[in-house]
Amino acid sequence: MTVSRDPSSGALAGLRVVDASTLFAGPMAAMHLGDMGADVVKVEHPARPDPSRTHGAAKDGVNLWWKTLGRNKRTVTADLGTEGGREVFLALAAESDVVVENFRPGTLERWGLGYDQLSARNPGLVLARVTGFGQIGPYRTRPGFGTLAEAMSGFAAMTGEPDGPPTLPPFGLADGVASLATAFAVMVALSARGRTGRGQVVDTAIIEPILAVLGPQITRWDQLGTVQPRTGNRSSNNAPRNTYRTGDGHWVAVSTSAQSIAERVVRLVGRPDLVDEPWFARGADRARHADELDEAVGGWIARRTRDEVVAAFEEAQAAVAPVYDASDIVADPQFRELGTVHEVEDPELGPMLMQGPLFRLSDHDGVVRFTGRPHGADTDEVLGELGFTPARIAELRERGQV
Repeated sequence: MTVSRDPSSGALAGLRVVDASTLFAGPMAAMHLGDMGADVVKVEHPARPDPSRTHGAAKDGVNLWWKTLGRNKRTVTADLGTEGGREVFLALAAESDVVVENFRPGTLERWGLGYDQLSARNPGLVLARVTGFGQIGPYRTRPGFGTLAEAMSGFAAMTGEPDGPPTLPPFGLADGVASLATAFAVMVALSARGRTGRGQVVDTAIIEPILAVLGPQITRWDQLGTVQPRTGNRSSNNAPRNTYRTGDGHWVAVSTSAQSIAERVVRLVGRPDLVDEPWFARGADRARHADELDEAVGGWIARRTRDEVVAAFEEAQAAVAPVYDASDIVADPQFRELGTVHEVEDPELGPMLMQGPLFRLSDHDGVVRFTGRPHGADTDEVLGELGFTPARIAELRERGQV
């Protein structure tokens, strides 16, 4: 469980990222870059820290989400709307490769920190701008959150039971997808900089990346004039596909996206006759017989324990997975072998578990070097690296500008 790696070996070692964003999509993108070795400097307002520091569960008054979201980031305070804060931000941007921000469009420009000003000092800078609706268009100045993107993208409309309301996810799905898109876009811009020597602006609208994972809904509407209906845990493309309760009170999920898997499942549950039905040969036709298939599969599963079900499916080379909560994830041998869960020493709470970086590289491992730091903990250190004297830092602090 404890993961020990050399932090200097990260694939992005030597890359500096300024995270001036708040809440989730922007900070998570910066977290992904930090996991791969980038030096991430988190900039927060001196009196108004990132709201994610108070979001969700806490232990002994210490927020737990921030410990993950703020990991691998040194924390600095600066009021960017003041002259001193602007001075700090310009100095940081001049010595960095990437800036991630999620202020409403026009805010940086109003402070004299737009891309024209930043790139004048650092032509190779990549400025990643993450907002709900993007930098252009009639909605650009609206407050934007992942919930709105989940609604506007079509996700909520296609999620939920057929006779129930549109359903939102219980976590920041659109923010998470946008964070991946932003990290990818940043690396694309850096790759282009390697050829041209010039940075550029990344414009991520949270309403857009989630569209990419929702399938061909737009093409379907364009070509057929139909929209995907809500089907609960079922699929309109194949069956059996559902969650089923086991005899010992657990749940498992079954998928039959491949025809061969569907045949193995029904043979396993004692219904080989179904394979000979004319409708069984196509996933969409099987979906129209989901009641019959669910009865066969669900009834068989209900008479067995979760372990028995998983073992039988594995022996039959059919696709099944237990429905896990966090305790199951931590105990699972596959996650253990992958090193998915990292144990990290936290100065405030001691050893703590959290999910690690998204993937493994053969030559460069990702690493959680440290957990989310206290507000402004590294201001003096980072500003000192930028050439600010202790007297100047004290002066800025006295004015409330850092």
